[in-house]
Amino acid sequence: MKLLAERVPAPVKRLIHTGSRTYGRLTASGRLLPGFLVSGGQRCGTTSLYRLLSSHPAILKPIFHKGIHYFDTGYHNGITWYRAHFPTRATAQRVGEQTGLAAQAFESSPYYLYHPLAAERFSRDLPGVKLIVLVRDPVERARSQHAHEVARGFEDITDFRRAVEAEEKRLDGEIDLLQRDPRHYSFSHQHHAYTLRGQYTDHLERICRVIAPERILVVDSGDFFTDPEPVYDRILRFLGLPWLGDPVFAQHNARPRKAPTDTALETRLRKHFAPYDERLAEWLGTTPSWHR
Repeated sequence: MKLLAERVPAPVKRLIHTGSRTYGRLTASGRLLPGFLVSGGQRCGTTSLYRLLSSHPAILKPIFHKGIHYFDTGYHNGITWYRAHFPTRATAQRVGEQTGLAAQAFESSPYYLYHPLAAERFSRDLPGVKLIVLVRDPVERARSQHAHEVARGFEDITDFRRAVEAEEKRLDGEIDLLQRDPRHYSFSHQHHAYTLRGQYTDHLERICRVIAPERILVVDSGDFFTDPEPVYDRILRFLGLPWLGDPVFAQHNARPRKAPTDTALETRLRKHFAPYDERLAEWLGTTPSWHR
């Protein structure tokens, strides 16, 4: 038997969500803003971490979906619109009474790591906010992103090598446009930046200009998936929370590789990413898992 939510027609779901957002705006002053954000490389495990953190009794997820994309593509909607996506202060108070802890709201939007204006926006609108960044083997991440974009119909260059070779031309001038025009949207910057997204330290160093490094935690998704408990414990300590409940460690949105490995391309990409990986070790406090 299907769940009720699965039987609701899509137009009705959209109407329900529209009504909920309208109500959210009307009650925005009584709603939380997030105490931390989850970001990182697309296809790095943000969905898995989001679901794990959502299971903690003192952590409150957004009302509608994990990624609100306010600080990258939705900033023009305004802070009241953003608040409408989060639980109420009354909900947080009930959580506090049940757990003895101050509830923390959060959301997870991977693109926050890459959009050139996102960090200065959330540093201004969320003083003291913490940032959790997931990283992954940049070659595997790029390959996985390409497969994901092709599957979603966002990429018409189905050959990974050709898509990587097209990246420079596709992104030419886009970062400057995003920086100059707050309303500019770049489809290719969001969906076709296969190598750019794996240059993790460039993005972390940019964010550090407006967010203190001690408020940023970088998590190696290879460690998270192979030995999740110590990683989860490290995240909770970063958030100032104790271990509560019985979390389920699972991997979500995994996409099996179908195309054979292009050895020459992989060698070229690994050489390209080598200096970034070396600097990333300082953020992780250890050698990245893909070099062990």
